[in-house]
Amino acid sequence: MALPVRSTYRLQLRGPASGSAFTFADAENLLDYLDELGVSHLYLSPILTAVTGSSHGYDVTDPTTVSPELGGAEGLARLSAAARARGMGLIVDIVPNHVGIDQPRQNPWWWDVLRHGRSSDYATYFDIDWDLDQRGRIVLPVLGSDDDVADLTVDGDLLRLGDLALPIAPGTGDGSGPEVHDRQHYRLVGWRSGVVGYRRFFSITSLAGLRQEDRAVFDANHAEIARWFREGLVDGVRIDHPDGLTNPSGYLEWLRELVGPDAWIVIEKILAVDEALEPTLPIGGTTGYDVLREVGGVFVDPAGAPALTELVESAGMNYHDTPRLLADLKVQVATETLGSELGRLRRAIAAAAGTDHPRLPEAVAALLSHIDVYRSDYLGLSAILPSALAETQAAQPELGPALQVLVAALARGGETAARLQQLCGAVTAKAVEDCLFYRDARLVSLNEVGGDPGRFGVGAAEFHHRTATRARLWPQAMTTLSTHDTKRGEDVRARIGVLSQVPSLWAEFVARWEAEAPSPDAATGQFLWQNIFGVWPLNGEVTEQLRERLHAYADKATREATLHTSWSDPNTEFEDAIHRWLDAVLDGPVAGQLTKLVAQLNPHAASDALGQKLLALTVPGIPDVYQGTELWDDSLVDPDNRRAIDYAARRAALAELQHPKLRVVTTALRLRRARPDSFLHGDYVPLLADGDAGDHLLAFSRGADVVVAVTRWTVRLAETGWGNTVLPLPEGTWKDTLTGAIADGPTSAAQLFADLPVALLERHHG
Repeated sequence: MALPVRSTYRLQLRGPASGSAFTFADAENLLDYLDELGVSHLYLSPILTAVTGSSHGYDVTDPTTVSPELGGAEGLARLSAAARARGMGLIVDIVPNHVGIDQPRQNPWWWDVLRHGRSSDYATYFDIDWDLDQRGRIVLPVLGSDDDVADLTVDGDLLRLGDLALPIAPGTGDGSGPEVHDRQHYRLVGWRSGVVGYRRFFSITSLAGLRQEDRAVFDANHAEIARWFREGLVDGVRIDHPDGLTNPSGYLEWLRELVGPDAWIVIEKILAVDEALEPTLPIGGTTGYDVLREVGGVFVDPAGAPALTELVESAGMNYHDTPRLLADLKVQVATETLGSELGRLRRAIAAAAGTDHPRLPEAVAALLSHIDVYRSDYLGLSAILPSALAETQAAQPELGPALQVLVAALARGGETAARLQQLCGAVTAKAVEDCLFYRDARLVSLNEVGGDPGRFGVGAAEFHHRTATRARLWPQAMTTLSTHDTKRGEDVRARIGVLSQVPSLWAEFVARWEAEAPSPDAATGQFLWQNIFGVWPLNGEVTEQLRERLHAYADKATREATLHTSWSDPNTEFEDAIHRWLDAVLDGPVAGQLTKLVAQLNPHAASDALGQKLLALTVPGIPDVYQGTELWDDSLVDPDNRRAIDYAARRAALAELQHPKLRVVTTALRLRRARPDSFLHGDYVPLLADGDAGDHLLAFSRGADVVVAVTRWTVRLAETGWGNTVLPLPEGTWKDTLTGAIADGPTSAAQLFADLPVALLERHHG
């Protein structure tokens, strides 16, 4: 019998070979702490066997077994039993879209296909482009260059080049390395060629796509997962990137049949700001990026937009030209980064339509630049593709004949329709998340998965309406502030968000810093200044760990931005200049000024961090606490946000219950446990403050017995005070579970927030 999911706590599991182990046994040792914290379910990163030493588990190599590195099936069973003994359960992250092939010999399915080609029992498991090579070989872009084929050597039944080892087909092993290579079911090429013989996860060649639309593949891939539910080991699953599949809706229907009607299913579906989740999907909802945007955005002060826009434009960025920039990035990603996928789609279009057109690739790329969602073939999004066709035709009439060929193929459904949607998602991810979000420097806390930095925050009216709608339609969706994929941790975003309240002050500091420590590129500097400010320690101590983290982040950020350097073609001169600049910031007079500014704004950042945390834990949905974020967290993007967590410090803080963030987290989780009906089934009603500072107060009720109130835009509030502002509470007497204060009727905001900038009120019965 599945345990009802009230809240989750995300754990990133790692085997010993990763260098920083966190296994099932480690999770079991945390159960008492998490139970006391108030968590109902442990939410585990992928646990199937992955590449040895994997730090994340998304590169699964054997989906039929639980990772021995993590403790194997026995370790999972022990963890599940120990959790259930406390009335707790498990949620597991699963990865249906792809498997890891970076170490081919560790993936038995892939190894067999490489050895036997199309005659392999697993040949239909992978989304392989058998027609790319004239002889039907799998094209593998794993060499430094095509010329490296000459250096291949034969070692028994293996073909080797350095650390690369690949199987030799039976009976083909005689002769030199190049001669043997020519007889294999695969052809090795240089990784810079842009040619790939299988569908990848986005542009990552070490992750090969699976064909879950084939029932035999689905059954083989989910046999172990089915056992977990059959034996009552887990209560739900999180689905990684279902939009990459050929038919996400069909996949989720099969999955629902497999896990049963009571299992909790949430999907990593990244919704555009104005996109509604497909209502026919048999799931609890998304993993919460949409909620993350709303909860964080309501603390962003829209008054700061003009000044911050002017600041980035002073660095040479025409901010109002961002839509055109994004369209150009999408076309570039489709034709260059994902050129191999575009070429395969073109062949599918030509085959289905019975004709080709020389401008088909150009037309498809242009069409994708007019689509703002990851994929548009969900029933509720049926108007998007024809609208995009119309926009493309209007903007580039010369592409009309090629678009007709595309539509003729789409009318037949099948491969063309699926591949267009899969390419659309990959193009969107690479252009938006992995590029634009590393260029846009207006307010980088908005540059988050599922976000839109062009929308400067979220108004209270929008927030309340979206939240009330979710209460009606998706009350079981996950809510979150931090994940293993967020670009910045929740507290870093909260601190950066405060800059929206002090844009002139920020501009003054940036001008002073650029004079004292000029960045190699003004636009890159503006982006990095905000991130440096976001993670700068309150005590100003520049540790070697901080230095290493910022240098690593700068490398990732500048390469993702692809303005001056990139992963495929690193510009060492520019990167060295960035590193010298960072050291000048860390070791020079700017460091002291950063410390001063952080100290000045920290009370406002802490207020926003507490406010967004309380909202995430109490709005409709199932809240997730990402590992370690019950205390202040200064993480940047992965792998920074997957560092080991100091649980001894968190145990001590929970025992003392003095840390404001941990007080908010455990009080909210315990109240959810005490009043499940209010949170799982209770309605959501906005409560409107009266008075001059009413816009600084956001409040709502959950069911009949819970009221939540938070403070926002505290810089201006510190100047004016609450004054005559009151919050009319629902009838009855209320107790703030955070402070013990009692209130009833119209309550002064100054009284409500006398001790903390947030309040969590429970109906008081004496």
